[in-house]
Amino acid sequence: MREHELKHFEDLLKERKVQIKKNIEDSMREIEDLKDSEVGDEADHASVSTDRMIEQAISAQQMKELNEIEFALNKIRNGSYGICEMCEEEIGFQRLKVKPHARYCIVCREIIEKSAKNK
Repeated sequence: MREHELKHFEDLLKERKVQIKKNIEDSMREIEDLKDSEVGDEADHASVSTDRMIEQAISAQQMKELNEIEFALNKIRNGSYGICEMCEEEIGFQRLKVKPHARYCIVCREIIEKSAKNK
């Protein structure tokens, strides 16, 4: 991978990292607001509870993506970014454009997904 391409992906990952951190902070604030809100009846309580669960699920997914981004940034630093962790071939540029924190090429990702479904 060329130096300017690597820099492009590093910038994308860093921008996404900032956005995710902001999303998580906003989510945590909303969860706190939901905890502090006065609930009038059981329907309100159910609605608040559902909203809280949704916010927590979104935050958990965002934390997972944040960890994957940190992992990808470390790979940029150690020179192994863009290499599939399974077959050790280069991950396609188009795949990285779609998912800059991809750890596997398309073929290996499909193998992993099929294996997970068969378990």
